[in-house]
Amino acid sequence: MEEKDKKANEGYTGEIKGGLRPSMKLVVMGIVDKKPKSIEVTVACAPPEEDTESDVGLQLKVSFLDKAVQRNARLAGKWGPSENTLSFFPFAPGESFKMEIVCEHQQFRILVDGQPLCGFTHRLPRLASLTALRVFGDLQLTKVA
Repeated sequence: MEEKDKKANEGYTGEIKGGLRPSMKLVVMGIVDKKPKSIEVTVACAPPEEDTESDVGLQLKVSFLDKAVQRNARLAGKWGPSENTLSFFPFAPGESFKMEIVCEHQQFRILVDGQPLCGFTHRLPRLASLTALRVFGDLQLTKVA
């Protein structure tokens, strides 16, 4: 059975009004596709139209093939070392999920369905410059807040 209205997976891009700051929380809710390869969630400085190597404060790449969630950041056009350690892999094909990205003073804390998944220490000095949230990949978004 083909999913109708699946728009070439262009994903979602939204503005984080006033930029990110400690105590803010981003919420991404969706349903994973039946045969997923990957999902990507990026918190960046500029919307993708101007994606000329803009800084990225947090990029989460969920790989269903590796059962991994890779975290990284890009500063001045260069990607840093990626982090992969996970205590569990919370995503399942065809299942819904709720991902929360909590901005703290020292790090991002990532929770999935209320369970702490991982952290990612801030590499970008100015959190307020992070004004764009992008979500794309093998999922149907149900809510972004």
